[in-house]
Amino acid sequence: MSFISESQLSEYRSSTKLFSSQDFVNLNESNLKDKTRPMVFLSHKHEEVKVLHDVIAFLKKKEGVDAYVDWMDKSLPSYTNAKTAQKLKEKIKTSNKFILIATAKAINSKWCNWELGLGDAEKYIEDIALLPVIKSNQSYEGSEYSKIYPYIDYKNGKQKYTNSLTISKGYYVKTPLNNGNLKLTSLKNWLKK
Repeated sequence: MSFISESQLSEYRSSTKLFSSQDFVNLNESNLKDKTRPMVFLSHKHEEVKVLHDVIAFLKKKEGVDAYVDWMDKSLPSYTNAKTAQKLKEKIKTSNKFILIATAKAINSKWCNWELGLGDAEKYIEDIALLPVIKSNQSYEGSEYSKIYPYIDYKNGKQKYTNSLTISKGYYVKTPLNNGNLKLTSLKNWLKK
């Protein structure tokens, strides 16, 4: 599995731009949202706010999608409880896509793992993906189960398909196939499906 570095993502956000609840479309208001813009449920480790903001900037600016972030949702209880869990289940089901920002901390988070399980049940395999993110000086192998999920990867335009054609520069969703190969779909096309 490949990883996208935090510094790679930070290029999509100016250092002063932080997102507030006004930047997000609440899934409860789905009748008001632009139907041409897919809604992505972002599962993430709450303490990794900078990475979250970089991913949101990347998805909104580069890919033209809306993001749902649970702690920006005023309809959720202020403290996590059973009602929180029930509402998150509904939000995952309502969203078009599910992306886990798969940092080392998120992979070890019980909430992120629980959300990934829900995403698996609602979105597997066409509408779920991991976005593996590492610090520039970090190496991380992920977890055993993460290898079964589609994941987002960056191609620099130098790699080739098995038929020797060059893979265009950009972001792709790589979906593991039963035969051990990977199916490549441009991120933009995956988000629009």
